[in-house]
Formats: sequence, C-alpha cells, structure tokens
Amino acid sequence: MIYVETARLRLRDWQDSDLEPFRRLNADEEVMAYFPKTLSAEETAAFLRAIQAEFDACGYGLYAAETKENDAFIGFIGFHRATFEADFTPCVEIGWRLARSAWGKGYATEGAEACLTYGWGELGFADVYSFTAEANAPSKNVMRKIGMRFVKHFNHPKIGTESPLSKHVLYHARQNDENDRR
Repeated sequence: MIYVETARLRLRDWQDSDLEPFRRLNADEEVMAYFPKTLSAEETAAFLRAIQAEFDACGYGLYAAETKENDAFIGFIGFHRATFEADFTPCVEIGWRLARSAWGKGYATEGAEACLTYGWGELGFADVYSFTAEANAPSKNVMRKIGMRFVKHFNHPKIGTESPLSKHVLYHARQNDENDRR
C-alpha cells in the first residue's frame, strides 16, 4: 500500500526486497553518524519487525521510501510512537533515514512535509515531535524546513551522558499551527 505520494517519492508498505538495502543503510557509518552505532544484519531485521509491529498496533509507522524515477528504495520517512522516559513522551515522532545516494536532493523535506499533511488529515494527529542529536545539522534543517519549532535541549535517556550524542534537540509541530508554518 502507498500511504503518501509526492512529486518524486512514494512512501509505502515494506517489501521483502527492502531488507537487503535496509541492512546496507543501517550498516553505513556515515548514515548512522548521529546514532550510537551501526546496526548488524540481525539488528536491522529486528528493527524491521518492530516497524511492522507498530503498523499493526498503531496504523502508522516508518514508511519505506522509494523514488518514482526508478522505484529505488532509499530509506524510510514516517512516524513512530516514542515511549522512552521523557516529559514529552509518549508522543508521535516524525523521522527519516535515507541512503547517502539520496542526500542533498530534498527528499527528506519533501517526504516529511507530505507525512505531516497525511498525519494531520488522515491520521488525526494534533501534535508531532521530532528529535535528534544536537550535532545533526542536516536533520535539524529538515525540521525547520517543514515548519517545526524548536522546543528545548534534552539528554536522551537511552544514550549515556558521556556520549557526544547524548545531547538532543526537540522540535514540535501542532496541527492548528500549520498555516503559520508555511
């Protein structure tokens, strides 16, 4: 099923053929630079099972992203229910992870903006959050481009405070503010 379409992207259900490129994506040190570590093949398979379970439980999730130009899997863009211990959780998070070959083309912004519209209209979300390591300038730029507002800095509870990735930024979008963001 295709959930969201843009001029250049399809955000769809995961297919068996996505697993191998997803493994390569999660094993890429540059792609995973703002995460504690790369993922093994087994960890990626478990992550994909968790994504599929979230679709079953919530009716939404991290959509497989492919380009319309050549039907190539480029990563994911979509929603996740964040439940770690924080003053803003549980919440709906919007996130993305794209292969290096897809960087610098505006795909993350294009897909995330379309996801927000889908979230407001089809899924009935009132609030959506996004967060990343403070050092992740590309993702922070996407958050700003799609109209999210900076809320605060926080230490991610699943990352040790000794890690340079512990310090995170939190961004927020509210459905009623959508026209103010555009």
